[in-house]
Amino acid sequence: MTETHRWAWRIAEQELANTLPRRWSHSQGVARQAERLAPVLGPDAVLLAAAAVLHDVGYAPRLAATGFHPLDGARFLRDSHRTDERLTRLVANHSFALLEAEERGLQDFLELEFPLLEDQVLVDALVYCDMTTTPDGELTRSEQRVAEIVGRYGGDSIVGRFIRRAEPLIHAAVHRTEERAASAGIQPR
Repeated sequence: MTETHRWAWRIAEQELANTLPRRWSHSQGVARQAERLAPVLGPDAVLLAAAAVLHDVGYAPRLAATGFHPLDGARFLRDSHRTDERLTRLVANHSFALLEAEERGLQDFLELEFPLLEDQVLVDALVYCDMTTTPDGELTRSEQRVAEIVGRYGGDSIVGRFIRRAEPLIHAAVHRTEERAASAGIQPR
């Protein structure tokens, strides 16, 4: 484990373990998925691992300024920790957050402060890790994960509307990542 990876785990654990233990379990599961994908990412494996464990840090009650966890988490990492720009942009935009930002009227803020990364392999990998991990940190299929999210929040909620819009994009990112993993000779699940 690199120093960056240890730092990311420490921050995520400090912010989530006591206040949101289920969210912490999910974050740990997402990080385990990232570790499985390390051969696909090469030098960016450390960045993916850090983003995976930190992606939901914005749910921490003390950080929830806007109530939109990708933006709150990225601002926290940028402002309190002066985190690498690529890491903050991954956290801010994980799992097609821009679509949810649009639902919340926060799209302009997200786009201005944290533009999307152009690295499709890295972006897809983080979507894969998040959308193949249950809230309890167990492995799942993206279809079941999307259904679970809609069931938990309700189809007419902001999250429900967003996730239904993002669903085809999520499944495509998961599929591309599974193909990359297979090409690298690894089974990510």
